[in-house]
Amino acid sequence: MRVTMVNKYYPPHLGGIEFHMRDLAEALVRHAEIDGARAIVANEGEERLEETLGGVDVVRLPRWREYSSTPIVRGMTGELRAEAAGTREPGGERPDLFHLHFPYPWGEFSWLRARTGVPTVVTYHSDIVRQKVALEFYKPFLRQLLQKVDLVIASSPNMVEHSPFLAEVAHKCRVVPFGIDVDAFAATPELERRAAELRQGHDRPIILFVGRLIYYKGADVLVRAMAGVDADLVMIGSGPLEAELRERAAELKVDDRVTFLGGVPFDELKAWYHAADVFCLPSIARSEAFGLVQLEAHAAGTPVVSTDLTTGVPFANQHEETGLVVPPDDPRALADALQALVEDEGLRERYGARALERVRAGFTIERMVDDTLGVYREALGSTP
Repeated sequence: MRVTMVNKYYPPHLGGIEFHMRDLAEALVRHAEIDGARAIVANEGEERLEETLGGVDVVRLPRWREYSSTPIVRGMTGELRAEAAGTREPGGERPDLFHLHFPYPWGEFSWLRARTGVPTVVTYHSDIVRQKVALEFYKPFLRQLLQKVDLVIASSPNMVEHSPFLAEVAHKCRVVPFGIDVDAFAATPELERRAAELRQGHDRPIILFVGRLIYYKGADVLVRAMAGVDADLVMIGSGPLEAELRERAAELKVDDRVTFLGGVPFDELKAWYHAADVFCLPSIARSEAFGLVQLEAHAAGTPVVSTDLTTGVPFANQHEETGLVVPPDDPRALADALQALVEDEGLRERYGARALERVRAGFTIERMVDDTLGVYREALGSTP
């Protein structure tokens, strides 16, 4: 089976969808059932690039411009037609299946225009939430896309139930929870030594946040909540709200307990997951469709406090099992939950142990690949 994926970008471009697609594609090409995988994406520049990364053939098409975080690529429709026909290169092989990753309106519009005739599935990563004007224009194409693809992959039952677009095609939705490389976060002597060094820099328990400092992540709610939590907050990530968050921390007189680290190398990030007493994902909008960072914290045995969004966030972190779940955009409720875990070591240990057990059982890349292949087989079988 040969698979061609379509998305906005591909790593090293940073982004949750981009890294998910890479992890899935690289794991698929190691599977005996897959003969090859290609990713057709936009380049961040104006030239065309082709390379093989982790066994995946990556085609980066020249980006013309970008609108509402959507790269506009000249020639994508023709590229998809050629790919479908096996004429993209001499001796090229036709893919058995296309796998789209929504939202990328330009890619999906190009796929609709291309009329490839190849069975297609789409992973529906998130509703379009903030770009309301663009969504009004795109709604007819989105509904057409969901009607024409063979099957839709959603990362949680919550997404199928609460997305107004998925609810219309619930009969063709298949839930495949995201997976991570759980073993990459396992404790090693070196990792534990570094985590101990990080803890030595803090006299109080450590609450960890990892993510971009943008509106829907709710980092401002977390900073406000810290006024009621006897702990230190370490924030890993950067974004346009950093200056505002620093000012808010100073206003609340918690700036001596809030540390902004920016981006850190992966090995250092893993050490912080182990050094932390509690991980927090305080997201406030449905743009946070799942929150893979929760799984990373779970893989380190660290309990999570997250918010009760109508997405996969509370599906990944289950209330009073792997952590605590509170209403979104509620600093007092968030502070109470964080303080409850900060002051109860036994509760943290119970939730952390269950979190590690659950992520190992149901959120590995291997399980994600097996489930995805099941969707592929169904899509191929459902097409005349």
